[in-house]
Amino acid sequence: MIDRRAAWAMLARQLTSQIVVSTYSSATDWLATGERALNYFSFGAMGLASSYGLGLALARPERRTIVLDGDGSLLMNLGTLVTIGALAPKNFVHIVACNGSYEANGGHPVPNRDVDLAGMARAAGIANAHRVTELEGFENLIPALLTGDGPHFVELKIEQGELSRRDYKDLYRASRRAAFRAALDGVPQNG
Repeated sequence: MIDRRAAWAMLARQLTSQIVVSTYSSATDWLATGERALNYFSFGAMGLASSYGLGLALARPERRTIVLDGDGSLLMNLGTLVTIGALAPKNFVHIVACNGSYEANGGHPVPNRDVDLAGMARAAGIANAHRVTELEGFENLIPALLTGDGPHFVELKIEQGELSRRDYKDLYRASRRAAFRAALDGVPQNG
C-alpha cells in the first residue's frame, strides 16, 4: 500500500506546466506539496473532478491535465469513464487514490473494496489503465503519464490515512482562482 502524500510529493517533483485538478483528501494532500498556479481544486463537487479535468483537457489540448481523485469520489460519477474513453484526450491523466472508503465523509467503506477500477476504465475504452500497489511502481509510471499519449488511468492503492485539515476558504480564495486563470492564459504572475 502507498502513502498518498508520498505519491503526490513524488509526482509534484516532476511537474512543470501541467494542470492538476484535485478533490477532497487528494486536494488537501496535494496542496501540502506546494503552491502552483495551475492547481484547480474541486471541493464541494464530489465525483466531478474527472469531469472538470476532462473539460480542461479538451479546452486546453496544449497542456497535460492530471486529475487526482479518490475511489469514493469516482464511484459517485462512474459514467465519466465512458465519456473519457469515448473522447480519448491524449493529454488526460486520471489518478485515483483507492483506500476503499469515502474518506472525506468520515471514512465509511465503499460498497465493494475489491472493485477493479482499472479494469472498469479499460472496459470503458481507456487502454492505458494501470493498478499500482507500490510507490516504486508509481515512480516508474510517472514519466509515461507525463509524456505518453493518453488518456491514462491509474488505480493507486493507498493506505487509509488520517483526514487532512481542510480550509475551504483558502482552497477557494479568489486570488488562487485568479492565478489559475492567468496561468492558463500564460500571463506571468508576481510572487
